Amino acid sequence: MPEFTYIARDPAGQKVSGTLSAPGRREALAALAGKSLFPLEVQAGARTVIAANVRRVPAQLLATTYGQLADLLRSGVPLLRSLEVLRKQTSHAGLKQVLEDVCRQVEDGATLGQALGRFERIFGEMAVSMVRAGGEGGFLEEALTRVAEFTEAQEDLKKRTIGAIVYPMVLAVVGTLVVAGLIVFVVPKFTDLFARLRERGELPALTDWLLLVSGLLRSWFVLVFIAAGAAGAWFARRWLMTEAGRWWWDRVRLKLPLVGGVFLQLAVARFCRVLGTLLRNGVPILRSLQIASDSTGNRILGQAVQAASENISAGETLAEPLGQSGKFPVTVVEMIAVAEQANTLESVLLDIADGLERRTWRKLDLAVRLLEPILLVVLAAVVLVVVIALLLPVLKMSMTV
Repeated sequence: MPEFTYIARDPAGQKVSGTLSAPGRREALAALAGKSLFPLEVQAGARTVIAANVRRVPAQLLATTYGQLADLLRSGVPLLRSLEVLRKQTSHAGLKQVLEDVCRQVEDGATLGQALGRFERIFGEMAVSMVRAGGEGGFLEEALTRVAEFTEAQEDLKKRTIGAIVYPMVLAVVGTLVVAGLIVFVVPKFTDLFARLRERGELPALTDWLLLVSGLLRSWFVLVFIAAGAAGAWFARRWLMTEAGRWWWDRVRLKLPLVGGVFLQLAVARFCRVLGTLLRNGVPILRSLQIASDSTGNRILGQAVQAASENISAGETLAEPLGQSGKFPVTVVEMIAVAEQANTLESVLLDIADGLERRTWRKLDLAVRLLEPILLVVLAAVVLVVVIALLLPVLKMSMTV
């Protein structure tokens, strides 16, 4: 049955929008009149204006919503009533609009997977596929619970990673500003004092270099440098948004020293977790591989996974093409190969993801712990050089006197 997107006014005069299913436009108008709505705009098509207006819903809020919906269904509350409860209690305006539209679709006879599929950009392809598989297989509550757990785990890993690098970044920025302020505002006050030594050619080379740097920072050179850097960053960002730029960056970041291995392990862990979760919830393996290839966050790994899916459709195993790609760690490929033979691929993939995330987090935590004292030592060394450069001429003049 065709679907229509509408914008109407309710009896209170408020604008409401959503979708409904009807044999034709006339029936759609009649359905709106039956709901005491005055139609302003009715258009045929599956795409809703809500999906375009709601840009993003926080992942933590989505995870909470999935978990609460699973609890309500498990307690025997009907699906439509559960969605109404969630819609009323949420304080996020965008999610409230989305749930309102989902309620209308379910009321019109759509399944929960179909209703969420219209907002795939908001809920994510993986969540929609798992909910659809759960609805078809009769384990919707379990599928929603696993979606909630997966979303929370991914958000927790993201927050832990960001939280780990915030302090070193703040320390580096503050230290750079302090050193720059020292060179720009303090060092120039000694210029006149050291002028006589410079005329005699007795000014230490270190002090002469420091005064030169201070003069450059106080001149237009800094503004030109900042402007050039900002322009370069803007052009680089625009280029990285292109398809060629994304491919280049995905290829380069896997080869970066020190952090390249972290990027690789996180991408492989994300792939294993998504694939294992989808397979455990009854999603066919080819569809699961397609979703998992997009979830890696790296086009190089995604390309290797897509090549593996083509081999699987030809009757081969998953481990062999992944190993031939050279992008996946050998231990991961061997564990997948053993799991395929033992028919325990879903649980092994989730175990691999847990192990990779734990090891990656330990490495990241160790790197951050080492980075903090290194930054402090570097900043202290720079300040010491500045102080020595200023004290050397003073000591020389005192010795001359």
